[in-house]
Amino acid sequence: MEKILITDVGVSPAENVIKSWNKAEIRNEVIGLSRNPYNLYTSKAETKRHIPYEYAFGKDYKKELLGIMNNDKPSLAVFMNDREILEASRFRDEITATGTKLFMPDHDVIEACTDKYKSYKVWEATGIKVPKTLPIRDKHELKQAFQDLGDEEGKIWLRSTVGAGGRGALPTNDYEFAQNWIDIYNGWGSFTASELLQSDKTVTWLSIWYEGELVVAQTRRRKSWGFGNRTLSGVTGITGVGETYSDETVNKVAMETIYAIDKKPHGVYGVDMTYDRNDFPNPTEINMRFFTTCYFFTEAGLNMPEIYKDIILYNKFPALDTKFNPLPDGLLWIRDMDREPVLTTENEVLRGTLDHIVL
Repeated sequence: MEKILITDVGVSPAENVIKSWNKAEIRNEVIGLSRNPYNLYTSKAETKRHIPYEYAFGKDYKKELLGIMNNDKPSLAVFMNDREILEASRFRDEITATGTKLFMPDHDVIEACTDKYKSYKVWEATGIKVPKTLPIRDKHELKQAFQDLGDEEGKIWLRSTVGAGGRGALPTNDYEFAQNWIDIYNGWGSFTASELLQSDKTVTWLSIWYEGELVVAQTRRRKSWGFGNRTLSGVTGITGVGETYSDETVNKVAMETIYAIDKKPHGVYGVDMTYDRNDFPNPTEINMRFFTTCYFFTEAGLNMPEIYKDIILYNKFPALDTKFNPLPDGLLWIRDMDREPVLTTENEVLRGTLDHIVL
């Protein structure tokens, strides 16, 4: 049985990939890796390996990771944390020398995608519609951003250039508040300011590519942010309710966005898009990993983690009627803390609600 090593286990993105693999036609032993012993303990991985926090991402991390690969001999390694993807990519040749395969883009592509301002500059230079964005390195540039980017209420959108889950996101028209916000994050030089988009209207286009050819892509739009009422921005990176969706404009923008960054895409590309005031989707980032709700697609009938690992381990490609959005539109995935998600439709939700109305 081929083994797969997956990192950052015990939290939703990696665990949903593992759950998808456990539904695959060809089963594999899963080796789960984490720096957090509590997350590791709760993971569904059969074999568990721990790299202590103090090793962080440096030479000790590299030594420990290569030691695990040499000992456990996984056939494939999958990295589920943006920082970890970037660090592991730096010594990818040493990883593959252990006999472990990787299915990821070239290192320069990963560098561009893990820095949101770098990817923005690429898209802007190639004419892709993106919100005007400025780097914030000091207080003068912050003041300039309010002058140049503020909407009719003077609001701009602040966010960290590195990180997931809406890290550092803040819509504000208050200069003093913005200054203190960046101070809290020690974020001068690692924050950007942008024109404000419709943060409540977003889509993600999740895709798998092999040596420049699209294998499959599926769009999900977000009907609500999970725990959005607990953040100043309303954005958490956690989907509360997701819905399968298809749109030719989204397909076109996503393809152009990826090709602008990578002429020969290879691996997983998740294009996040937010709609502007003219209802046009603007790319905001590309993630090189499966998103948290990939298991939504698996339960709906499209097991993308299975497709991903079968391509690399068995040279097995899917037989699909279409590469673009093979799932039907309108499937809902309803999530919340400490309960299993529910796969349903809007009609079923409304019908179930009406059935419980007491007249």
